Amino acid sequence: MSAATLEAIRECLPRLRERAITAERERRVPRESIDELRAAGMFRILQPAGAGGLEADPLQFFEAARLVATACGSTGWVASVLGVHPWQIALFEDRAQKEVWGKDPDTLVSSSYAPTGKVEVVDGGYRISGRWNFSSGCDHATWVLLGGVVLGDDGTPVDFGTFLVPRTDYRIDDVWNTVGLRGTGSNDIVIDGAFVPSHRMLSFVATTALQCPGQAVNPGPLYKLPFASVFSNSITAPIIGMAQGAYKAHVEMMRARVRISYGGQKVAEDGYAQVRVAEAASDLDASWLQLSRNVGELMDLAVAGIEIPMELRVRARRDQVLGTARAIRAVDRLFENSGGRALTYGNPIERAWRDAHAGRVHAVNDPERALSMYGMAEFGLAVNEPMV
Repeated sequence: MSAATLEAIRECLPRLRERAITAERERRVPRESIDELRAAGMFRILQPAGAGGLEADPLQFFEAARLVATACGSTGWVASVLGVHPWQIALFEDRAQKEVWGKDPDTLVSSSYAPTGKVEVVDGGYRISGRWNFSSGCDHATWVLLGGVVLGDDGTPVDFGTFLVPRTDYRIDDVWNTVGLRGTGSNDIVIDGAFVPSHRMLSFVATTALQCPGQAVNPGPLYKLPFASVFSNSITAPIIGMAQGAYKAHVEMMRARVRISYGGQKVAEDGYAQVRVAEAASDLDASWLQLSRNVGELMDLAVAGIEIPMELRVRARRDQVLGTARAIRAVDRLFENSGGRALTYGNPIERAWRDAHAGRVHAVNDPERALSMYGMAEFGLAVNEPMV
């Protein structure tokens, strides 16, 4: 990936910022924003070169997602979620990849990984049905990745799978009406009974073991990274971006603000306000530096063909959840320091505050679970959690 792609994404930011309120009111990212990001290359960064993608360093993808979120939290969230899916599709059997990208390399895929639907094993594959929630950006996608539990003959779980389903086999229920990330269009996916051939199911057991069928046609180091490390950081990167967008807006606002109730004191000269800004900036720097370090080490090992140790896998998850926590702490400090003007709807600080807190409740940001995995590994215990 050349610097031109990131520069093209930066050029989109002013227009994405202008459409932020439109995204909130329409409860989905405007088509124009998706089209601009597509043209800039956002959705090809993690796509295999053989499918027309850039197959770039994942840190460049996280940087792109962070940048977009500084302009509009909802757009950054959708760009990151839709943009990370080509990486997972590259792990499916080659036949499935061709079904998605064969006619259109720019095809977008949404997801809903929680196994809330029913999966039935049938001849040649599976029959699935049910309702899946929180499929961000689904209005812009023509395929969806759905999570489901595969049961054995005795009714006990034998695998957890990701099922790849075309738009013709599901409907979208418009239910998204939230306090934060309003523009993500994270609606429900409903299936009344659809056949999914076996080549369009990716076993999570194989994914966790880093042994997926798609690696036969996509042997590059990018596709040898742990799913948990890639996917979890695709959630944290835009949250950091939202907080950084709030930081920039806050600093610009406070440079000119005067506190009338404090005798006309300039906020920029208030020592307490200076301390809050310093704390927020440090938290954001720490979040991004740890994410960058971990992703860099993961990729270095993959390039060298060295097995990625559990020590690094749990550390990446530790720093991911704490990176989210630091971003939330930063945006809270900025909100507290902004005064009553930050309460006005449409203000970039209040919107970032709402969006970041909404992103915080994503399942991958459960801090105790991720931190417990790190502690288990440090104490020499086996870590059997799938999201590592």
